[in-house]
Amino acid sequence: MMLKNRWKKAACLILTIISTVCLGKVDVKAADYWPDAPETLSPSVILMEESTGTILYEKNMDEAHYPASITKIMTTLLALENGNLSDMVTFSDDAINNTEGSGIARDYGEQMTLEQCLYGVMLESANECAYAVAEHVGGTVENFVDMMNAKAKELGCTNTHFANPHGLQDENHYTTAHDMALIAQAAYQNETFRIIIGTKMYTIPPTNKHAEETVLRNHHDMLCTYHNANRKYLYPYCVGGKTGYTATANSTLVTYAEKDGMTLICVVMNTQSPNQFIDTVNLFDYAFDNFQVLNVAENDTDYSAETTVDNGNLNNIAPFVELDKDAVIVLPKTAEFSDTSSSVEYNDSDPEIAGSITYTYAGRNVGKADIKTTGVVVEGYAFDNESTEEEEQEAVSTVQVKPIVVVLLIVAVILLGVLLFFLKRFYDNYYIIKHNRAVRRDRKDQKRRIRKKRRRRRRWR
Repeated sequence: MMLKNRWKKAACLILTIISTVCLGKVDVKAADYWPDAPETLSPSVILMEESTGTILYEKNMDEAHYPASITKIMTTLLALENGNLSDMVTFSDDAINNTEGSGIARDYGEQMTLEQCLYGVMLESANECAYAVAEHVGGTVENFVDMMNAKAKELGCTNTHFANPHGLQDENHYTTAHDMALIAQAAYQNETFRIIIGTKMYTIPPTNKHAEETVLRNHHDMLCTYHNANRKYLYPYCVGGKTGYTATANSTLVTYAEKDGMTLICVVMNTQSPNQFIDTVNLFDYAFDNFQVLNVAENDTDYSAETTVDNGNLNNIAPFVELDKDAVIVLPKTAEFSDTSSSVEYNDSDPEIAGSITYTYAGRNVGKADIKTTGVVVEGYAFDNESTEEEEQEAVSTVQVKPIVVVLLIVAVILLGVLLFFLKRFYDNYYIIKHNRAVRRDRKDQKRRIRKKRRRRRRWR
């Protein structure tokens, strides 16, 4: 392990040297140009690329506002991470009576699966479903709210505080466009979440309180035409999102869109409808028209596996690490990968990741790539005295002599010696024994012949 860690440090040291050399060649580039975004009507907006977290556009993104029902993105994320979709959720009296506004008319004691509840939360923005989900997952709504705030802190939110799971007005319930984008980014990494938000219509079968089916329709006007009969704000690349509104919060909106391998997240807060849709559509068009996603491993020649350093045997470091093959960065379409600047950071906390490379362009972070260890075993070198001593100690420690084995070997040697002794004795005496037997047979034959002669003589007399 110590040897592997030293190779990780050596790898990052070499990559840092390369970075320094490359950065030394680059001054301010004429190509460091960031496309101008369209004017937005909403007071607080952010446009983020999902896989890299690159902020393509922002306007007062760290200004706190009431989120209204986009709160339910966090509620759904926590339910998916901590619950089971097949769990049966029972609606309490509080869930029915403490949630005004949007809902699907559930009754006290009604039972639905957690999955059905989450479709109610995200498609119909059902407040009673959000409350029931919070009670089921957190034990109490208060515990669930604590989970929401803990998760927000974990995700890096800096100006967020939740007071309920549904977003109904509360002075202590606020967030920012930037924090909401971080929450939306984390939620989008959950496959079930992506399926739910992209569903246009969902049917809840009859329950213990409702004999008929309950049909749910998605309220996001950029995805379907529930509120938007003339299809004015339908957006072909929209894959889902969440709407929000209260009289105090005004309109809020979180939307996801995908095109050409790029996934965008747009958050709009505290605006008058339909500005949330107008701004989102314009920003999506701006991003898809002006930006591109580039794979790091395929484009970074400075840190590729073919990179070598004129440092003797250290040139063999290349097979030991490699760039994350899935890592990407986002750049204007007018820029090339070589226009980016980069820096290397060593990582000692994960044995599979030696470090990471952060890429910047026009003063903005545009993505990063992990430097992954490949598992290749690298031999030690003569200058690595510590490694040699460790290897020798390991080699010595592997030769272990057990007393029982020694005793058995000694006994085996003794038995073999005794056996050889008797075999030698037998071999030496074999001919003597054979001769003695032959002599005894001759004597017996001679005696028989003498007796026969004597008998013949008696007869002749």
